[in-house]
Amino acid sequence: MSTFDFIVVGSGPSGSALAAGLAKAAAKPRILLLEAGDLNEDRNLRVDGQRWLTFQDKSMNWGYKTTPQPDCNNREIDYSRGRCVGGSSAINFGVYTVGARDDYQEWARITGDDDFAWANIQRRLKNLETFHGEMPEGMDKKYANPKPEDHGSEGPLHVGFAREWERDVTELLDVCEDAGFPLNPDHNSGNPIGMAVLINSAHKGLRSTAGDLISEKLDNLTIVTDAPVQRVLLEGKKAVGVESNGRKYHATKEVILCAGTLNDPRILMHSGIGPAAQLQQHNIPVVQDVPGVGQGLRDHCFVTMVNTRADTSTDRKAFYGDKAAMEAAQKQWQEDGTGPWAKFACEMGIGFFKLTEQLTSTPEFKALPADEQKYLLQETVPHYELLTHFPVHWFIPDFPAEAMSYSCLTLFLFNAQTRGEVTLQSSDPDTPLSFNPRFLEHPFDRRVAIETLRDVFRLAKHERYTKDNVAALAMPKSDSDEDLLEYWRQNMLSSWHMCGTVKMGKKGDEDAVVDPDFRLIGIENLRVADMAVIPVLVNAHLQAAAYVTGATCAEKLVREYNLA
Repeated sequence: MSTFDFIVVGSGPSGSALAAGLAKAAAKPRILLLEAGDLNEDRNLRVDGQRWLTFQDKSMNWGYKTTPQPDCNNREIDYSRGRCVGGSSAINFGVYTVGARDDYQEWARITGDDDFAWANIQRRLKNLETFHGEMPEGMDKKYANPKPEDHGSEGPLHVGFAREWERDVTELLDVCEDAGFPLNPDHNSGNPIGMAVLINSAHKGLRSTAGDLISEKLDNLTIVTDAPVQRVLLEGKKAVGVESNGRKYHATKEVILCAGTLNDPRILMHSGIGPAAQLQQHNIPVVQDVPGVGQGLRDHCFVTMVNTRADTSTDRKAFYGDKAAMEAAQKQWQEDGTGPWAKFACEMGIGFFKLTEQLTSTPEFKALPADEQKYLLQETVPHYELLTHFPVHWFIPDFPAEAMSYSCLTLFLFNAQTRGEVTLQSSDPDTPLSFNPRFLEHPFDRRVAIETLRDVFRLAKHERYTKDNVAALAMPKSDSDEDLLEYWRQNMLSSWHMCGTVKMGKKGDEDAVVDPDFRLIGIENLRVADMAVIPVLVNAHLQAAAYVTGATCAEKLVREYNLA
């Protein structure tokens, strides 16, 4: 069978949420879900404490890198993307954050569509999740106290707190509070401001992935793996199907691309939809000149500050420094999902903070457009993120075993004003595009980077924090602007939160590629519904935003085609 009602390309969070939403509609339309990678059925790839390692599995990762970044000392930066059922949710770090309600209000403002307003987004998020708010026995509710009305209880995606926490998690949260970083009882309430306990996309030691949304066997949902899509099949300016490895699949209603921010533009361009000059340069016939395809790339980035600590301050050295202990823990996890691999690096402190006083008087802030200034000053919009207990030893080559007792503070830069691009570099549709995010190119981004490090020194130099320090493994040389910025330039990595290359906007907007109903402007029966379209770089780790993007598109299609 090669003809379906809807074809969805890509099984990441957006694609899986979209395919599931369509397949479960009362009218039971025939859905084809195409995935470039394999099934990803090995349960051992879902060990909660090892979720920091799966991106290193080359069979599950597209293995992308950026072009050399001039403002990052010409480094090529890892640009990993998931290539398997579940997409990047199968290789990400399991941080489940929904962002600020004002992020979604801004999305609704830009598009003129209240489907993207917080009330509607939160409703869909609640439908997607089963939230597990249980904490370890005896834990004070000051650290976490989510309200039931902010969470779902019947969705396919299991999220919540780890069953066991490392003993210094709450100690560090107390130091944060002393240093002037107030506690937030639930970072997923719509207001993330403050220091919270991390909500994970995991439960009972098992990480959740987008594959959980499509694990139910449905007669009207066909999933084909190892099927990368090279192009959309067009009749004139109407999409009628897709081509994968020489095989053609046809759609009687719609083709929806959910291949991701870095791959949607590749498929579009090799279908003749994109910037005419690029297509002509690579001898691709132009069907629709769309200058915005591949433009507008945005991303978050992060740096870490690392100090070795007194062995009495953490339990990590006894675990990570003992191969036998880790092997025994693996066996315990395989038996019942418990033990150290369901504890270490499974629970963290996560905080979202504003730099209002530090930024508003700066020339970099004053030079921003008025709408952007207004958005940045909204109550729930943070300017940076602080994450504790990141297992950085897995990311530093030859990390010394004697340094396993360490503390890592990870800082994420939000609201980047830089716009990068992804561009063609071959007429071969299987050749990746060239990825240039232009990290730190914009003066405002550099100012936020400097002020973020400086603000977190309130914690990093607090006496209750430094008393356990032994040596600095990775710290800025000083608190001067020059040294702080150089620390970012040399150490910054992508947060793998790419978005914006097929931007959504109102019809008539100069840079809009899709309309608020996800339709590719100028092409019939073709939509794009993943992080590539979002016009706001949500201030969060983006998997939740990706899930709800797919769910929103599904809701619109069900309504439009009377499938309910």
